[in-house]
Amino acid sequence: MRSFHIVTFGCQMNQHDSDRLRDVLIEAGYEPTDGPESADLVLLNTCSVREKSEQKLRSEVGRLGLIKRARPSLIIAVAGCVAQQEGQRLVKKMPQIDIVIGPDQAAALPRLLAEVEQGGLPQVRTSFDVGDPRFLSSGLGAGRTRISDFVTVMKGCDERCTFCVVPTTRGPERYRPSDEIILEVARLVERGTPEVTLLGQTVDSYLDPLHKLERPPASTTLRSATSALAVRGSAGRRDESEFPGLLRAIAARVPALGRLRYTSPHPRHLTAALIDAHRELPVLAKHVHMPVQCGSDRVLKRMLRRYNVAEYIERVSALARAVPGLTLSTDIIVGFPGETAEDFAGTLDLVRAVGFVGVYGFKYSPRPFTPALKLGDDVTEEEKSERLARLFEVSEGLLRQHLLSLVGSSQRVLVEGPGQLGGYTGRTDQNEIVHFDATGDPTGQFLLIDIVRAHKHSLSGVPSSNGWLASGPSKRLERVAASRGPRSLPLVS
Repeated sequence: MRSFHIVTFGCQMNQHDSDRLRDVLIEAGYEPTDGPESADLVLLNTCSVREKSEQKLRSEVGRLGLIKRARPSLIIAVAGCVAQQEGQRLVKKMPQIDIVIGPDQAAALPRLLAEVEQGGLPQVRTSFDVGDPRFLSSGLGAGRTRISDFVTVMKGCDERCTFCVVPTTRGPERYRPSDEIILEVARLVERGTPEVTLLGQTVDSYLDPLHKLERPPASTTLRSATSALAVRGSAGRRDESEFPGLLRAIAARVPALGRLRYTSPHPRHLTAALIDAHRELPVLAKHVHMPVQCGSDRVLKRMLRRYNVAEYIERVSALARAVPGLTLSTDIIVGFPGETAEDFAGTLDLVRAVGFVGVYGFKYSPRPFTPALKLGDDVTEEEKSERLARLFEVSEGLLRQHLLSLVGSSQRVLVEGPGQLGGYTGRTDQNEIVHFDATGDPTGQFLLIDIVRAHKHSLSGVPSSNGWLASGPSKRLERVAASRGPRSLPLVS
């Protein structure tokens, strides 16, 4: 049987795409192998959001080229955003490459492989499926059950932020029919997956092609407890997104789902209707990753983010008030063209004001085909590095305070499996990592964990004496626990 190995660079969307590519290859008769040395096919799934990913691609292709000299039958394929961005140019730059496919061409991979295996020329497919968008489902028949799995709800992006190459590499926004989304979530839960993350470039901009999800009436936002939010900016209009309706439909039609997350949203779609959904749906995690990028109105305008600092703070504050205990994380770019010391100070002020428990910080790097190229790159590398270090110093301090505040509390934890250093590990509803010891194997279950210690980036605890499973929306998991009978989870020192 032919074998394959996939190397993934980049974001959660890329990891999800690699999982779907894996499913496509297995269905085509390939089997996975642990490394490129024994594989018939090595697929590099790439990211072009930052320059380092492209550098990694060049390095990896060079290394694989050495293997291919000794074993000419090795097929090297490149997928993902760099493949979409460069297309035929990749084959010209790196003739070791046999196949180049964009994110929308996963289903074509077996056919392209057959062409190459029969001695055909390198194959390049990078067209977008704008007219007839296709969404690959999780490999439900592959016999794999994940503790947490992704379900794509949309792809592409219409935001046109000046620093971002995603509209070029992923195309315009295309939305998946709501029935397909809900059916895939239901099948994953039936198979034993307790947590699902809805995935999209701007996931909260979702609109249902089937028109089955009701938008809230225009008056709903005015009746909301977040009325101050509702009457300003884009949220003052009738809610443009149907994402809150999708969340409600999933909660209603898949009641056994244990926890529902989503990534990555855009702040301008954090409307009153979405905040109301967070308040009213227990299945939603008490953590939201809400990218802000910068804490300067002047720089946000140059980035074309379509909100200002006050609007961002207003919206995330309304969300935090609606869901006590909710935590927030964010993305921030330092050193964007024209960013001054005063602009960066505003970013630090914003981080402190919101109290982010996680900051994904990056130094600005010029990306091909982006409008920001016209702005130049006038912040030195030394200044970027210094600002990034200061950003992380502030964010690490906030995380430390947050983790210490949880000592003595009890948290609902979804157990992900054995820890690297023994015991078990899992994540709370707020997304904190928790380590604990237990007898038996609680993987895939929700436990109440009493937090006893805070570490730099995680927590330690002991299973609560209140029972095997934490309370929550998942009746299916409660029934599973009942069938096991009473369990003892003593502290192992």
